[in-house]
Amino acid sequence: MRGEALCSRGRKARMLKPLGSLLRDIETGWSPACEAYPPADDEWGVIRVSAVTSGRFAPAEAKRLPSSLQPRPSLEIRSGDVLIARANGARSLVGMACRVSETRPKLMLSDKILRLVPDAEVVDPEFLVMLISSDDVRRQIGNLLNGGSGQNNISQADVRGLAVPDVPLAEQRQIVAAHAAFERRIAALERIVAKRMVMRNALVERLFTNSSMGLTRLGSVSESIAAGITLGSHRVPRQNPTGYLRVANVRKGWIDIDDVATLEAEERDRPRYELTTGDVLVVEGHADPGQIGRSAVVTERESGLLYQNHLFRLRFNNVLPDFAALWLNSSTVRGYWQSRCATSSGLYTINSRLLSDAPFARAGLAEQQRIVEAQQAANRSVEGLRRQINKLLVLQHGFTEDSINGTARLPQP
Repeated sequence: MRGEALCSRGRKARMLKPLGSLLRDIETGWSPACEAYPPADDEWGVIRVSAVTSGRFAPAEAKRLPSSLQPRPSLEIRSGDVLIARANGARSLVGMACRVSETRPKLMLSDKILRLVPDAEVVDPEFLVMLISSDDVRRQIGNLLNGGSGQNNISQADVRGLAVPDVPLAEQRQIVAAHAAFERRIAALERIVAKRMVMRNALVERLFTNSSMGLTRLGSVSESIAAGITLGSHRVPRQNPTGYLRVANVRKGWIDIDDVATLEAEERDRPRYELTTGDVLVVEGHADPGQIGRSAVVTERESGLLYQNHLFRLRFNNVLPDFAALWLNSSTVRGYWQSRCATSSGLYTINSRLLSDAPFARAGLAEQQRIVEAQQAANRSVEGLRRQINKLLVLQHGFTEDSINGTARLPQP
């Protein structure tokens, strides 16, 4: 593709050049055997690949460096770094890139992440991320994964060889400025969503507080409490990879399936570990005690997936799953976990006995339905705002693609 013209809607197409011509260097990281939980503020850590796979840098996604190992300060993440994931269990997440806006000290690159050092004379760092995230470059990365050994990774040579449009630096900055204007509008709506979510959660807490419901044990109302599938070397995906949910997928009140890992499962695993609509998943352990036991309901989207052993699956007969998840995420149950759980390793965990003994609201189906409907009404307001955000994201994506390809009309400086 190098040197060829990029097809564009009847206008003069941009010429292509290798991504490596925009860089001064590519730096790789280090992946020592780390401890599973995040480092404290004064401790060294190594970022996980999940720190960049959302397109934004997430410094909390890190593992603690053991005290027996010496840190490598040259690998420390710095504000302004451009990072790209060179490997991931999910093919679609290989090549995801971000620019570090804010970080904390003492976080190092892992060997699954590359640091791109842009040549400031030819490329704007923000524009570099936009190039890597463009549809055409994403397709090139996907094609690279289809060859060779079939592993979900790309090399430094692959990154350098990616063909990208040749965009003058002044025009890059115009595109970045227009993209940032979209970002500000989206961020403003996201702040409103966050406020509405706080109001929604407060509403549910008031409904629980003002109700005359008594308490019973969770084990007395649940049909079953079961831990998930244990991972191991024999579970490495080979010919028949099967999706499974991890702790990271189970958020408070919803399930994120943007990054679903795979494993090699046997048919005998399915009856025991396959999820169905209406199951309630509970997080077994977390470094943050406030996140222990967070819960979400399995919907039709997740039905058929398996779940790992750091999650519990609950099934009920006479309890609405949505009510169960609301209650398990309530302040009453969070207080129970924080009073019962302790740690010596930095990872707070619960077991099936503690889960079975957790307090559960004694409520009839009519009372459960009333609370669920109030929460769903509050959700509709939030969903309306999220639809606006999604529309803006679509417009932003279209504008960015057209601008990179040279077919968009840019605002005049």
